[in-house]
Amino acid sequence: MTAEIVLVDVDDRVATVTLNRPEVRNALNAELIDTVRTRLAECDASENVDAMILTGSEPVFCAGVDLSYLDNRMQQEGGGAATFPDHPVPPHTKPIIGAINGAAVTGGLELALGCDFLVASERARFADTHARVGVVPGWRLTVELPEAIGYRRAKEMSITGNFVDAQTALVWGLVNHVVPHEELLPFCRKLGADIVSNDGATARAILATYDAERETVDGPRADMELERFRAWHAEGKGAEAAVMQRRDAVIARGRRQTR
Repeated sequence: MTAEIVLVDVDDRVATVTLNRPEVRNALNAELIDTVRTRLAECDASENVDAMILTGSEPVFCAGVDLSYLDNRMQQEGGGAATFPDHPVPPHTKPIIGAINGAAVTGGLELALGCDFLVASERARFADTHARVGVVPGWRLTVELPEAIGYRRAKEMSITGNFVDAQTALVWGLVNHVVPHEELLPFCRKLGADIVSNDGATARAILATYDAERETVDGPRADMELERFRAWHAEGKGAEAAVMQRRDAVIARGRRQTR
């Protein structure tokens, strides 16, 4: 029997949504992207849910987009990126707490940034390796990462590809809390219970106000990122031979670092 690639558990009006491709460190392919979007949207629409927690099966949160899937997608489009999938976190009215249980890398970092706020295990690590694998961000990373940690730190992460540990992420403002690994989900569920204890309609209205205010600034910047993403890949720059030759080494190193 094939395991579900996204697990959902609802308890006391808090839904825990778990990426479940541990054999590939929860790497995002078409099926996982579509399924996590669907499950989050279902929870958001459910009358039995007031808050959501997004996490990954051990040992990582998400190692990013599956590069073989990305390459196949680009080849099918003749090098273009017009139909690259939407962000794995869909528009939502109820808060999503990101429970970062391990490494969150590149597309996994973008997935985390799509949550409303983040709680990190002491084992959590964050990296943006787009430049290592010849991919320009297209899921709002260049908007949401500097919003969280500032432009200078975001630029450093993006052009070095270096990992940031949980305590540094806390100091920089990328995450709200760092907790012992075994306390991560209980801590997030407690925050979820705090959300549930409020008037749901009012909480959603406040969240919608925050999001609407952000979008007045972030919307045009996100459009600019997406235009640059499409132009870069339409020209085939992301598939140059030199970049492709480096990918095996990068993937192997990434696997070691995300264990």
